[in-house]
Amino acid sequence: MVNAVATGYGATLGTSLVTTARVTAVPGKGILINSRSQSSRLLNMTICNVVPKDELRRHRISVHVTSQVPTGCGLKSSSSVSTAVAMACASIFNPDMGEKEVLAAGVDASMRSGVSVTGAYDDVCGCYYGGFNVTHNSRSRLVEHRRAPPGLVSVIFVPENRRRRSVRNLRSMAKVLSMAWKAAREGRHWEAMIMNGLAVSPVLGPDPYLLNSLLDAGALGASLSGNGPAVAAVVRAGGERDVEKVFKSLDGRTIITPINNKKAFSDEL
Repeated sequence: MVNAVATGYGATLGTSLVTTARVTAVPGKGILINSRSQSSRLLNMTICNVVPKDELRRHRISVHVTSQVPTGCGLKSSSSVSTAVAMACASIFNPDMGEKEVLAAGVDASMRSGVSVTGAYDDVCGCYYGGFNVTHNSRSRLVEHRRAPPGLVSVIFVPENRRRRSVRNLRSMAKVLSMAWKAAREGRHWEAMIMNGLAVSPVLGPDPYLLNSLLDAGALGASLSGNGPAVAAVVRAGGERDVEKVFKSLDGRTIITPINNKKAFSDEL
């Protein structure tokens, strides 16, 4: 909802797209990762941040990841996977680990592996807590968390062309993005999302007229998601088809998924 690259302050909203990490451990040594889409370096670092060194020496750890989140388009697939893997490893090897430590494990791995510039604490909070999350990424601090109103749906457009633009010039929009973050902190979430979209569109896309068309079709808020190129709009349930029609003339696919307010969880199988 608010890009954190320029200022270190971000805001996110959770969707119902599911990411699952299944972790098993047997006597032995080594880490085996089965994930078609995510960096093995990211996941290895996440595991090493959670599992104590003596346990790593005694166990062969296997990780199998599945995710409904498209990769490489600003929809936070890396954060969802690193969070899921950190949670699964903590439940097995470090059950007393607090949730802030679990989230920090993925944030640290994201930065050290080069997956994220800011550590993506806003993204991690969106994946873990659901709902609205307003964060100070530089300090890994959750400033505000609120449940989203019931009956909201996200309409997400994933372009056929996944080429991403450079984020360097986002700093020229730091003032506007700071204002968007303040709006999110004060609970003016749709205003924040729209301001973010208009601020980043000259640098990363999309065409501002697309955002205006989404709002005309009934979207409460619309913006580029993260660094793109995916575009997200949020609408009240029942209005999603009108918003979806705006994307019909574009090359790509549309995902419709409810907004999520549930915290992530782990189960022992």
